[in-house]
Amino acid sequence: MTAATSGSLLLVDGYNIIGAWSSLKKTRDRDGLEAARQELVEALINYTSVEGLTTQVVFDSHYQTTPAYQEDYTPSLSVYFTAFAQTADTYIEKICASFNRNNSALNSRLIVATSDRAQCLTALGYGAEWLSAQRLASEVEIVSVRIKRQHRPKKQPQGRFLFNSLDPQAQQRLSQWRRGIH
Repeated sequence: MTAATSGSLLLVDGYNIIGAWSSLKKTRDRDGLEAARQELVEALINYTSVEGLTTQVVFDSHYQTTPAYQEDYTPSLSVYFTAFAQTADTYIEKICASFNRNNSALNSRLIVATSDRAQCLTALGYGAEWLSAQRLASEVEIVSVRIKRQHRPKKQPQGRFLFNSLDPQAQQRLSQWRRGIH
């Protein structure tokens, strides 16, 4: 995905993505759903920022007797828990329908990330874009690698010895110790 235009919204079907990414499934099975949700959110924070998206991760709460609520993690990423008896699919469908009605003349984008085939067809039917769970995982990884590359030290150490990887001041100090000069 290229850098998004302003007004782009990424809706992520949270539990669908957790079930589709092997790393998140492992976390879910080992540490529980809360840990998997947190890992997904953390993976999306940098991606959202770099791609210039507003992202909302949607989780079902239909087994809970709580009202819908939203947690804001960053200015551009939030997590939405649906209300009792509402699924993430119905919430996403409602957002897609609203987008279709209100944004027909605007140059904004709605992207739905899910591997649920019915949800994909619904989103496309409302004029949204679709991103599979695997494609989202790939794009998140690409952004992660790009960020790591940008923050890598510019100068690589010369030679294979630890001494060569030290800054000049530390090299001088070690040379003095070696010669017995303190």
